Amino acid sequence: MSNFVQSLRLWFAPERIREEGDTPDYRFSLANERTFLAWLRTALALIGGGFAVDQFLPDLRWGWRIGLALALLAAGVLCSLRAVNHWVRCERAMRRGEDLPASRFPTVLSLAVAVVALAMVVVVLFGWEG
Repeated sequence: MSNFVQSLRLWFAPERIREEGDTPDYRFSLANERTFLAWLRTALALIGGGFAVDQFLPDLRWGWRIGLALALLAAGVLCSLRAVNHWVRCERAMRRGEDLPASRFPTVLSLAVAVVALAMVVVVLFGWEG
């Protein structure tokens, strides 16, 4: 738990990362930042999709609409939080000369998006009113 708390503190004080290890090649730090930004774009797209489902599909049965919208919004929130966590973990690993951390999150996110997409296929095939 203390490792998580230490990592969480670095979210709000990223300059403290410089206290660890050696400065990596700037290209790697910039690539890490681009990856972070890609995760944020994904999070924004998921959040936008959640709002779109809620606002633009009023004929969809309430339970389906709210369920799909909340699933997309939750995935967007998790993705944005994971983005900063992954950025910190990778930056620390590069400074320490360690292997980059492995993550199951891309698999979890992919499965969540696939489940929502399958639910939307069911809705399209069987009609809005269910």
